[in-house]
Amino acid sequence: MKKVRNIKNWSIVILSVFVMAGCSSSFLDRPPLDSIPASAAYTTDAQVMSANAPLYNYAWFNYNDVASFNLADFRGGDAMSQYSNQDNVWFSTTPGTQANMDAWTSFYNVIGQANITISNINQYTGPNVSPSIKTNAIGEARFMRALAYRFLVMYWGAVPIITDNVSLLSDPLSAKPNTVQSIWKFITYEMRQAADELPETPYATGRVTKWSAEGMLARFYLSRAGVESSGGQRNQQFLDSAKYYAQDVITKSGKSLLSSYRDLFLAAPTGTAYNNNNESLFELQWVYTPTMAYGYNNTTLSQIGPDPSIMNGDGWGGDKGATLWMLSQYSGFTWNASGDTLKGRTLDQRLKETFMMPGFVYPEITRTMGTVDQKPFIYPNNTFGGSTFDGSVSEDHSSANFKKYIIGQAKDVGGNSARQNYPNDTYMLRLAELYLIYAEAVLGNQTSTSDPTALQYLNAVHTRAGLPPVTDPLTIDIILKERYCEFAIEGVMWFTLVDLHYWNPQKTYDIINSQYRSLFYIMVDKFPDPTVWTIVKNSSVTKDYATATDGNFFLPLPAGEVTQAPNLQEPPVDYYAQ
Repeated sequence: MKKVRNIKNWSIVILSVFVMAGCSSSFLDRPPLDSIPASAAYTTDAQVMSANAPLYNYAWFNYNDVASFNLADFRGGDAMSQYSNQDNVWFSTTPGTQANMDAWTSFYNVIGQANITISNINQYTGPNVSPSIKTNAIGEARFMRALAYRFLVMYWGAVPIITDNVSLLSDPLSAKPNTVQSIWKFITYEMRQAADELPETPYATGRVTKWSAEGMLARFYLSRAGVESSGGQRNQQFLDSAKYYAQDVITKSGKSLLSSYRDLFLAAPTGTAYNNNNESLFELQWVYTPTMAYGYNNTTLSQIGPDPSIMNGDGWGGDKGATLWMLSQYSGFTWNASGDTLKGRTLDQRLKETFMMPGFVYPEITRTMGTVDQKPFIYPNNTFGGSTFDGSVSEDHSSANFKKYIIGQAKDVGGNSARQNYPNDTYMLRLAELYLIYAEAVLGNQTSTSDPTALQYLNAVHTRAGLPPVTDPLTIDIILKERYCEFAIEGVMWFTLVDLHYWNPQKTYDIINSQYRSLFYIMVDKFPDPTVWTIVKNSSVTKDYATATDGNFFLPLPAGEVTQAPNLQEPPVDYYAQ
């Protein structure tokens, strides 16, 4: 019998075999057991590995769909929404905000699925299952569980660590929040275990490896250095660990940066061209099927696509795009003396591949107007008085809509997409981040560094974007700016700010509170292919800046969870002292 050696194929197979953890509605719920007896579901290597397939897509669905950009990017300030999701844009997220609940549910679904998978593998694997496969599968589940807790602690702070959903049902009040320090200790230990258990080469395309885990450890230790800071000085031991794991992945994994930033998000001709490329260390594995296996396919594009004319009849993100603050981060733009106009041009190729600006030309995308196809797609000149997608006149603002991840219509990707049904994966960790983690870990508690390897690594990312190399000593502001431009709208911005907040909360608040998040106009010197942009704040808006404080920085606990488990509001306890 031919083996299925691709995680995406297993995602389809699994539909007919398992009832997934995504059915649960609360972190207290026990993920449903398999629809066939567990003792019969773990008899072969392939069955054991198939049990983890939903951990690569379905379990993360509620977060990926809308909550990811609502929480990570809108709150982070690299993106905004002009009309919807305003509570996340303005730091007024409430216990009832939908994205707040969706994210919480998704992360505990991942954890619940991982818990059940580990338990079932330990209890029910048959004699024909090879020890290496059992170890690999447990390593994958540990990896996902640790990563989900990383999201939880960086969004909400103190949350309960749950490793046994079945026992929790008999004593739900035992799920008290754990301290932030003990959560980071737990997830670091979990990911180190995963690094020991996972193979250096993936079991199948898209599966995580030792290098995926070590990349996450570099992330985790950089965060933990801030968590265990003292007097604004990050913990040097953990900075050294972040540097060690980052360099280990960079030098030993066989991974490399793609030569072109554009290629990272160029899905044509099949819709999956960039999936699992050699820069990717972990990504959510989405599947396109004509019958639409909802929950296993990528629906985020429907939410962020700027207009149905370049999508498959969906594309509801016309009010979503870059903040003016984010546009100001690209080299070459400068503010006027009064601070109300941003003007210039940039050589940074990342801007065009991340946000659509008037006059940008996208040869891979078709725009359909009635029955007429227009290709290449030229983003409309939606300046004040100019036409928008539908031909109307925009009187109060322009847009810089999302481009990253947008792949066009089905005809642009060989028919392999449909309404709310896209095949391209979501990056969760790229090698470029390891280069910047290394540079920041070397900088550590210094005000600047001229370390040649740190400069080399940052410049590998910087020059790929078409920019001249950085020759000045590296500072935290240089590294942060590189992160902003490299990872805008990849769900990274919020976590960059949380890392900073752990050891320098005031600087974090200063950044957030300086981000102009409201409407603006974009004027171009020529159309298409402009060379100079003039971007002006809309002076008539009533709200333009968010206010972040100690009281609203982290998310409030979702209302439904507190109702079911009021103990969530108790003072956090050390997980290791219980």
